[in-house]
Amino acid sequence: MSPSEKDSPAKLGPVLSIASLVRSQTRDLLVEPDPQTMARIAEELSILGLKKLRFTGQLAPLGKRDWRLTGHLGATVVQTCVVTLGPVTTRIEEDVARNFVHDFILPEDEEAEIPESVEDEPLGSEIDIGAVVQEALALALPPYPRADGAAIDEANFTEPGKTAMRDEDARPFAGLAALRNKLENGGEES
Repeated sequence: MSPSEKDSPAKLGPVLSIASLVRSQTRDLLVEPDPQTMARIAEELSILGLKKLRFTGQLAPLGKRDWRLTGHLGATVVQTCVVTLGPVTTRIEEDVARNFVHDFILPEDEEAEIPESVEDEPLGSEIDIGAVVQEALALALPPYPRADGAAIDEANFTEPGKTAMRDEDARPFAGLAALRNKLENGGEES
């Protein structure tokens, strides 16, 4: 792999020129990357591996100048368990929909309202199907993958020679409740 190949993002699917699309036709799409591309995508997404990836969909005209991409993404990903740090394999099945809107205006104000449709994107001179598929995969990844049966026990970490703070120590009202109970019982422990 050349240095320039390593620095560039993985080429996942077709990049369609808007000028080459026929307004009266729907275009069927299939994205099934080779193992080398899947390995690069896994690296870009900071996951352990990508075993399978398949996107089937259609790009259809929407109104006079816009386009609508719909499809289904299926993938098998391997991530690190947040508890055991071992590999966790997850199957992802996700419907994908995007509207590429010619007159899309991105709000510039920091306090602008979120657009009604999160499916809308600006229409440029091209539609990068691979970028949409990779974005959909990234959004569908489990944020905290966990192996079956993996549970987080109470963990206490501190400097040597000091007492570690426990979960109970972080609950200030638990101590007040114990004090209230003690006062209600005439100073006796409950």
